[in-house]
Amino acid sequence: MLSPVLPLSAAALLLATAPAAQAACEGVTGAGKVRLTVAATTLRNAKGEVAVTVYPDDRKRFLAKGGKLLRARVPANAPVTEACFWLAPGHYAVATYHDENGDRDFNRTLFTIKEGFGFSNDAPTTLGLPSFDKVRFAVGQQGGTVRVRTRYSR
Repeated sequence: MLSPVLPLSAAALLLATAPAAQAACEGVTGAGKVRLTVAATTLRNAKGEVAVTVYPDDRKRFLAKGGKLLRARVPANAPVTEACFWLAPGHYAVATYHDENGDRDFNRTLFTIKEGFGFSNDAPTTLGLPSFDKVRFAVGQQGGTVRVRTRYSR
């Protein structure tokens, strides 16, 4: 006869090794809100977390201190990490960074960016930060998904 502890131990092992469930979406659900999923792609590893920041349709607030509309921090999952938000249909901009060391800071020096980053519309960053016009996108009545390619400088 099998010990009743064995099935419980097996179940505990399965639960411990199962992937973590995605956290609830940021923002408030309700009438007039739709779900936006942001998929940060091409992560090089599953260390730390990914910070996903949504900015409103206001170029003055894009990347400005205190300018964000919503932010989610989710455990990194390579090669794709997803976060979701409840938003009204409209125009937004998204910036992401892979916080590999989990210090909740985008680590960089004057000459080097040490962590991966990305912007909606895969906006180019060859000569500095992208303009708001390059990252701005529409969220329709059905919501949707925005894919953001993560770039690393080293």
